Amino acid sequence: MPSRLVKLARVTSDGPDPTTPLWRAAQLFRLLSCIYALGFHIAISSDLSHPAVGWSLFAVLIAWSAACAFAYLRGFGRRPAWVIAELVVVVGLMLSTEVVATGQWAHNNQTWPTTLWASNATISAALQFGPTGGMLTGVAVTAASEFVKGYINVNLGRNATIIVELAAGLAVGLAASTARRAHGELQRAARLSAAVEERERLSRQVHDGVIQVLALVAKRGHEIGGSAAELATLAGEQERALRSWVTSTEMESETDETVDVRALLRRRESERVSMSLPGTAVPLDGAVAAELDAAVGNALDNVRAHAGPQARAFVLLEDLGDSVTVSIRDDGVGIAPGRLQEAVGQGHVGISKSIVGRLMSLGGSAELHTSPGEGTEWELSVPRHD
Repeated sequence: MPSRLVKLARVTSDGPDPTTPLWRAAQLFRLLSCIYALGFHIAISSDLSHPAVGWSLFAVLIAWSAACAFAYLRGFGRRPAWVIAELVVVVGLMLSTEVVATGQWAHNNQTWPTTLWASNATISAALQFGPTGGMLTGVAVTAASEFVKGYINVNLGRNATIIVELAAGLAVGLAASTARRAHGELQRAARLSAAVEERERLSRQVHDGVIQVLALVAKRGHEIGGSAAELATLAGEQERALRSWVTSTEMESETDETVDVRALLRRRESERVSMSLPGTAVPLDGAVAAELDAAVGNALDNVRAHAGPQARAFVLLEDLGDSVTVSIRDDGVGIAPGRLQEAVGQGHVGISKSIVGRLMSLGGSAELHTSPGEGTEWELSVPRHD
């Protein structure tokens, strides 16, 4: 592949993390929650049984918050291990309420780090793991809070911690998943754009160079005659095949997009290969269509190599609704009984791998009908999945 196309593809695949704006917003929330936690701690410090220990633990809270903000903003913290570590630290600080406060105080108040600050773990998990991970982390934070209180408060009107945590995990997780999905679609569009541009460039080069040379060889070869006439015929076939490729408006798709099978097969038409195609489009999954076209190409290669110098091939495409069938028939010398088994025994597995294997991997079938002197006929069929 030309270096220019490789460069374009690299640009689209190495782009920035699509969730970066969300991580930045999360760190702003972290800053505000730290300010709130500081105000709350100042207000309740005198009520704690061990105020000095409480301030030491609060210093840990601030230091960990700063480390998380730095790691997430720089990007190296956006990985599962770091997010899980944040959850462990948050739960640990929440459980430390039993160390710095009495059981009665814990029963009547939220944990000393405040559940608002603890929500940072839920938000980070939602950004890293999506809505499911965010909501599960929210459940863990809520469970730690209820454990410290010593009872489960089912009165959501007075204690909406579980609702807030689940909502935060779901909303932020969905936003992160949407951002990643949109980024993937943008990458795909950029790759297709690069492929179209590169194909147009190659088409111009082929038209200005190779096609004109082949046309000249075909013309002069027929004029000279003799052995040069055969070369002229081959050059003419290749010229027509290349012109068909250059002028084709449909592209082979490397994605799961639906393509028209006729567009793929039409490019294989030549002086010795006749195509019989339906008048309407034959849509098929892009990957399946590419494999079917490759199997047809292998069958036609076998015709050119083994059917005889004057053999012609006839290709029939049929859309049967729930399946697509391609028949490739030639008027060559045919295949002697046992020859295919003999070829496999000698290590020649082109037919079994390139044709039969391809169709079987697609859930389809490949049937060969042949006898000496009566040519060969392949019937390739693939199912169409909705």
